[in-house]
Amino acid sequence: MKRLKSYYMHLRHHHAMEGKWIFPLVIGSMVSLFLLFLTTLTSPDGTPFLPFYRSITGTGSVFVESKLKPLPISTLPPPPRFAYLISGSRGDGVMLKRTLLALYHPSNQYVVHLDRESPADERLDLQNFVENHSIFQKFKNVNMITKANLVTYRGPTMVANTLHAASILLKKGGDWDWFINLSASDYPLVTQDDLLHTFSYLPRDLNFIDHTSNIGWKEFQRAKPIIVDPGLYMDKKADVFWVTQRRSVPTAFKLFTGSAWMALSRPFIDYCIWGWDNLPRVVLMYYANFISSPEGYFHTVVCNAQEFRNTTVNNDLHFISWDNPPKQHPHHLNINDMQKMVDSNAPFARKFHQDDPVLDKVDSELLSRGSGMPTPGGWCIGSRENGTDPCSVIGDPAILRPGPGAKRVETLISSLLSANNFRPRQCK
Repeated sequence: MKRLKSYYMHLRHHHAMEGKWIFPLVIGSMVSLFLLFLTTLTSPDGTPFLPFYRSITGTGSVFVESKLKPLPISTLPPPPRFAYLISGSRGDGVMLKRTLLALYHPSNQYVVHLDRESPADERLDLQNFVENHSIFQKFKNVNMITKANLVTYRGPTMVANTLHAASILLKKGGDWDWFINLSASDYPLVTQDDLLHTFSYLPRDLNFIDHTSNIGWKEFQRAKPIIVDPGLYMDKKADVFWVTQRRSVPTAFKLFTGSAWMALSRPFIDYCIWGWDNLPRVVLMYYANFISSPEGYFHTVVCNAQEFRNTTVNNDLHFISWDNPPKQHPHHLNINDMQKMVDSNAPFARKFHQDDPVLDKVDSELLSRGSGMPTPGGWCIGSRENGTDPCSVIGDPAILRPGPGAKRVETLISSLLSANNFRPRQCK
């Protein structure tokens, strides 16, 4: 994985190094000549004034190896931390709990949300699950938005809910490195140890976001129409509606579109929340009347912000099965898609029906997860005998035990950061 970071840093800093090597070379040469001169000087007894070795005296061992001690240098970078939003609507409570357990790691932070359309008892059941789970209580890293937001499908309230969760994670989540938004119908294909290990070698400012400025048909069906989301001002869910007037494509910034699922860096999330040059707020106001705004807001901000436009990796880290051409919704994945999911090397997949048999296959073959248990990792040191939860005995969360999933994700990331894919596919 070291080559991922070194390659990225080379691309980013090569231009800054041009023309800066001559002066240090001259100074280094002068110092080397001076030191060489000093080595020729000796005291009256023949002892050099500036020895380049340590003489061995006394009755101790004459072997140099006995004087050497290994330096405590770690060759592994510290693991990152992820901050997850897992959201759902009516009927998603059971699946959301399963996804949360499959994604759980003590080092990460989590926000879960069932929107206001969900029945009160469903939201209460999720709240009790979060508040009473012994591991969640020990690490206090799972937060539920108990004052539920009203979220309209395809409306800007989806963006508002994402920004709300990001704000909570900035306030309560402590140190984390990437924000990942998922729905209750998403599911991981690798363990968190796999993902944390692989991302340990990456620069922390990368933003994994599928994006393009070639908006095509979306210019006429999304950019020019004006919609209103009743979820912004009503207390009952209703579909968005269109107004008769249309608008022109913006000239103050360039529109980008892509997947609604992404892994965004902490610096970029800070920028979206604080908006110190006002671009995130301006773009947010524009997308308040844009159909399917989750597929454009973050993409347009990151690609129009000079500070971040060169940090994008054009991928959403998901395996999704679409029609060709794509329809409004992707296929629901099943057991027949298992090998394609694995071969994609993606760390996540969607969409899944609740309790589809393929989820049990993912649990057993890819995550080694028992029913109702968190996905085990290096932090789980208990026994597995007779179906016992190994995470019932907790070790050091900093210890990672990556498996085959780490290699798959490394293969994906290596391809995304290759010369053919990284720079050529950024914010064009």
